[in-house]
Parts: sequence; C-alpha cells; structure tokens
Amino acid sequence: MRTRPLLAALALSVAAVLPFAAPAAAHGDSVHLDLTGEQNGHVSTVATWENDRDPVTEEFAGTLSATAADGRAVGPWRLVAVPGSRPGTYTTRELLPAGHWRVTVDCAFPSLGHAEREFDVEAAAITDPAPLGLSTESAPTPVTAAATTATPVHETTDNATTWAAIGTATAAVLLVATGFRLRRRTRG
Repeated sequence: MRTRPLLAALALSVAAVLPFAAPAAAHGDSVHLDLTGEQNGHVSTVATWENDRDPVTEEFAGTLSATAADGRAVGPWRLVAVPGSRPGTYTTRELLPAGHWRVTVDCAFPSLGHAEREFDVEAAAITDPAPLGLSTESAPTPVTAAATTATPVHETTDNATTWAAIGTATAAVLLVATGFRLRRRTRG
C-alpha cells in the first residue's frame, strides 16, 4: 500500500505551510481598544491586536459615540489616525462639547473591537487652529446614514504580512499539486 509516501508528503507540506501561517494568526481574532485620554475635546483611542498587543496598522474602520449625563448624544463619528503619534492611535475630527460623557468606541475592520469609558470634558481651549493635526469643529454635527458607514482611514502594507501571504499561497499550491501527483501514482 502506498499511503506511507502520501502521508510523508502531506506532513512535509504542512510543515512548509506552518511557518508562513503563524505570523498572520499571531495577532488574534479581535482588536483591543483602549480609550487613553481626552485633550481639548478629542478622545484618544489606541487600537492593538488582542493576542500580541501589536498596534493595528492595517486599514482601520472604527467609530466613536458618546452620551452626556444630561442626555445629549453625539456620533457615531469616524475614528481617524492621529498624525505624528504612535501607530494605532486614533481620534475623531469632531470635538466633544463640555460635560460628563460616556464614550463608546467600536471597530468593525480589520476585526471587531469595543471599549467604553467615562470622561469629564472641559470647554476646549483651542490655541492651535488644528490640534492633533485635525479640524476644529466645536459642535456636534448631524449624523446621516452615509456618515455612519465605516470607511477605511488609511492603508499600510506590512512587508512581513505580504511575504507570509505569498508563502502561504505558494505552500498551498505545492500541497495540492503534491496530493494530485501522489494520487495519480497510487492509481497507476
């Protein structure tokens, strides 16, 4: 019986695929969101991967919503990358008005994530016309259905991830080809 060569080929193929598949799975299957603070009405959120706490540098689609103690509600506002800050740091273009706020952030892409925290926001003292490199809208804007759609903010290509995907695809093709070849030999 020729199952021994078939099993050996399959084991070799799996061994070839595992080193390439492991880096992609190392991040985990969800995003950890941490509401780290508020500055002049801008709430900062740091997005990291669940398992290894690496910053989320892939395309990112997240929103922020808030409810004040007096019943006012704002958002959902799109989270955008903060220019010049550490990777994975996001905020909104809009400013939270003064008050006590229950803030909720959600991520839909590249994976799911959720966090909540309360903040006391003082009236924004804007000395720089564009704090954090973002616009300075001081009042909440009306939200329409189009504004609630999650849109990727930026795209970063990680060379290790690209090569891992190429390696995994190549190994999968080799595995299938080896299987067909061994199957043909056992029949013939």
